[in-house]
Amino acid sequence: MSDDQRFYDFLKQRIGLDVASVGLAIIERAVRQRCLALNMPDNDHYWQRLTCSHDEQQALIESVIVPETWFFRYPESFATLGRLARQRLADTSGLHTLRILSLPCSTGEEPYSIAMALFDAGLVGHQFKVEALDVSPLSVARARSALYGKNSFRGQQIDFRERYFTPVNDSYQLAERVHEQVSFHVGNLLDPTLLSHHLPYDFVFCRNLLIYFDLKTQHQALDILKRLTRDDGALFIGPAEGSLLGRLGMRSIGAPQSFAFCHSHEPVPVARPALAEPRPLPKPAPRPMPPVSAPRPFAPRAPIPVEPTPAACTGAALLAHIAALANEGKSSDARQACEQFLQQHGPHAQVFYWLGLLSDVEDQAAQAQSFYRKALYLEPQHSEALAHLAALLAAQGDAAGAQRLQERAARHERSVHSERKQ
Repeated sequence: MSDDQRFYDFLKQRIGLDVASVGLAIIERAVRQRCLALNMPDNDHYWQRLTCSHDEQQALIESVIVPETWFFRYPESFATLGRLARQRLADTSGLHTLRILSLPCSTGEEPYSIAMALFDAGLVGHQFKVEALDVSPLSVARARSALYGKNSFRGQQIDFRERYFTPVNDSYQLAERVHEQVSFHVGNLLDPTLLSHHLPYDFVFCRNLLIYFDLKTQHQALDILKRLTRDDGALFIGPAEGSLLGRLGMRSIGAPQSFAFCHSHEPVPVARPALAEPRPLPKPAPRPMPPVSAPRPFAPRAPIPVEPTPAACTGAALLAHIAALANEGKSSDARQACEQFLQQHGPHAQVFYWLGLLSDVEDQAAQAQSFYRKALYLEPQHSEALAHLAALLAAQGDAAGAQRLQERAARHERSVHSERKQ
């Protein structure tokens, strides 16, 4: 057992973090940072401080959780929300105030996107209210300030910035009418009493979190999410998490690229756009895109430039293009770009990982599993492929297979850690 097992166990207990899904290095770096900040000579002294200080416990959590979010991530989710919201209000003759929950809300981009999407859908302030929770007080404080830099505005469609933000030096201040629609609180999804005295919500957003839990914690979290979602409501999740919900009494509402699920015994009618979906898309020419890496909320990243890079057909540019398309929910375009990369550059672990993720989103479990395994054949310790394949196996009931993958990731991290010490 690692000398730092106590820190892994602490984070597992407090926030449900499965260390195998993010790697030992992330946790060890956070512990080192806190030791240096407090002038602690070693981990034993730091552990003594941690166990007797609530503030330091929160500081360690803050060091591990690095927010990674932006406005209108997965745009079709917000378009679907607008359609469902209009339909719900029509069904209730406008007498029902919609209640929406966003957790974890990070620094506020998601809940504010929800409010802007509902305004764009034609709703007015008294018709909806958004509540947002996060385990991090620092993230909640930033969200309440509603002041954002350029990195929060990504993708090609950022016209909403002109409608809802005012430039302030090098940042952008959110309009008050959007700000006042959202209330922020500190809260932990794994608290069994979370919002226990509240009525269920019409719509709940909880995205790109479940894959970082082990199977037991996933069940615990989903039980709470199901309780928080109305029987006729919808739960919006991350692209790779759909396979987890089917085994626990949830099913897709059938809106492409929305990643929205409902209780299986009570269908949610989907108001579809005027054009039939899906519609054929022309094969896109390579476009320059800023480098965007795969979603991984616990891992630190370098800021992503807003302006596109010069046109290029290099492998790196095409990989960035694939990542951007996938993160924007443009699965058909992303899949075509993957095929283009394989034709031009040959087999590549990251491309097979993206193909696995795209297949996962489309509920093609067998195909997704095959692509993840191809990625791991080329790069045996590809962390995202290990995490997503483990989640897929767990959703299929193969707890032993999922556990083997998690142990494999943990062994690799221990090996790397041992080499660094030598």
